Amino acid sequence: MFQPRFSRRLLGALAATGLVAALAACATEDPAATPSPSSAAAAYPVTVGSVTLPAQPVKIVSLSPTATEMLFAIGAGGQVTAVDDQSTFPADAPKTDLSGFQPNAEAIAAKNPDLVVLSGDANNVVAQLTTLKIPVFLAPAAVTLDDSYAQINDLGKLTGHADQAAALAKQMKDDIAKLVKDLPQRGKPLTYYYELDPTLYSVTSKTFIGSLFTLAGLTNIADASDTKNTGYPQLTAESLIKANPDLIFLADTKCCAQNADSVKARAGWQSITAVTKNQVVALDDDIASRWGPRVVDLIRAITQATSTIPAA
Repeated sequence: MFQPRFSRRLLGALAATGLVAALAACATEDPAATPSPSSAAAAYPVTVGSVTLPAQPVKIVSLSPTATEMLFAIGAGGQVTAVDDQSTFPADAPKTDLSGFQPNAEAIAAKNPDLVVLSGDANNVVAQLTTLKIPVFLAPAAVTLDDSYAQINDLGKLTGHADQAAALAKQMKDDIAKLVKDLPQRGKPLTYYYELDPTLYSVTSKTFIGSLFTLAGLTNIADASDTKNTGYPQLTAESLIKANPDLIFLADTKCCAQNADSVKARAGWQSITAVTKNQVVALDDDIASRWGPRVVDLIRAITQATSTIPAA
């Protein structure tokens, strides 16, 4: 595992646990609303994996930014009483100083939750919360889109919003399928470089993020640099310039203030096709690092950038 900015803030969640408008369901959920089960919700008790809930949870603590987005998107926002310090969306989620990277069982228990959602078991927190008889649902970083859909549906079942969850997953699938279908047909795939931070850490096609670009028919120049098979290689400027990608996607616009101008100012980068043809795409860091409902927005950004380039 590497140690650039992305790993410190996000990759730990992605690997050990964990891209411009959101789906309407995400943006309109009222966190103060009274929770109401969906008509297809199973009668409680409900069991999903190793978690059994005797009744619909009304005090949910989410220590995963992606899970927070999922919960609000399926209509369970009114049941969420606390989220971690990295849960930035939706803006009205009940953000606290709780950490998902270094979770503290006592601090979590102090919120009196009847369900805790985590993306990983840092600090052996699951066992600690289990000892306190607090139900814990682990929603680790997705490897495929199907993993994302499964987590949404699982959270729907646990929270009493199975119908909304199923509808959201279907809408995501339909939206993604249309975005990909509408892409122009090319005799030769476009190449791209996806930047995690200015030290040139990237992702390969084997990662969740990389798979989205593959879905859009793009070829990843970082694959050849992953000699350690981590999925997150650090490229050299020389190899990147030589690879000459058609597109550059920046997932470090918030953290590291990167943009088309800063990329163009880098030594030797003026000769890269993506730079000379103004095909540098600035992404929202958060959208570009989560596997929830806004993954549709990442794929939309990818397909829109791709569609602007004439097919050969």
